[in-house]
Amino acid sequence: MLQVNNISFTYPSKEKILHHINFSLKKGEHLCIMGESGCGKSTLLKAIYGLLDLDNGTLFWNDIQILGPKHHLVPGMDFFKYVAQDFDLMPYTSVSENIKKFLSRFYPKEAEKRTQELLQVIEMTKFANEKVKNLSGGQQQRVAIARALAKEPELLLLDEPFSQIDNFKKNSLRRKLFSYLKENNISCIVATHDGSDALSFADKMIVIQNQKIIAKDTPSNLYKDLKQKYVASLFDDVNEFFFNKKQILLYPHQIRVVENSNHKAIIKKAYFKGYYWLIEVNYNDQTIFLNHHSVIEIKKTVSLSFNETV
Repeated sequence: MLQVNNISFTYPSKEKILHHINFSLKKGEHLCIMGESGCGKSTLLKAIYGLLDLDNGTLFWNDIQILGPKHHLVPGMDFFKYVAQDFDLMPYTSVSENIKKFLSRFYPKEAEKRTQELLQVIEMTKFANEKVKNLSGGQQQRVAIARALAKEPELLLLDEPFSQIDNFKKNSLRRKLFSYLKENNISCIVATHDGSDALSFADKMIVIQNQKIIAKDTPSNLYKDLKQKYVASLFDDVNEFFFNKKQILLYPHQIRVVENSNHKAIIKKAYFKGYYWLIEVNYNDQTIFLNHHSVIEIKKTVSLSFNETV
């Protein structure tokens, strides 16, 4: 189990980056850390891995205290793996050789079997012999993930792991990767700004704003609990407006065009989203967005219905 106990950290000559961070993570659990750029997500991963000396607080993996560079000649915990946004690969060697770097040369058959298994997880089998320098950024990102998994770490730390991967590859890769981690009981912490990483694959989620944790729960509960606009906006577009004399938050899918109601709005714009349209309307001099199955004529007056249940 990972225990993060009231940790704080400040970079030299800067404001505090992490402020009294507390949470725990059980063996095999997956945690998603979300928040806007600069909120402290990456710094938190570095602290957990043992790359930073904390201002205060403690970090433990089971009974082992995680300490920073002041206490280790080579910073970082051997039983963790950290995949940063700069991948630190060997550019002039092949994809397979990058993965095998941490595997024993005394057992070549086992190393090859393990490498092939991980190539399948990251969907890079046909690139096994390609030099890393010839790969795209997204492909290099996938190799970095496979290399981190080579020796089956107890905890995998991923910093924006799918940021450079094409959308049509991203969903398939996420399914394979997180299924593999669950099957092998590997704990995982993902720092991301993409709500899909949390909703589909995380057991827990924490939201960081201004260097502090402002929300902590399951992704499903945080998605449904429309009390903080900052949290809701990490998942989807969110409307904040006055309705029946009170200020509320609603996702676009919670607002519908109906045949008739007392709530009238004027269509301003329409954005094609594939299987639906995102419609921008003026409602009581407020701009709000709703989802609709088809395009609606600009300047048309429509009736709206509001559903406050997600």
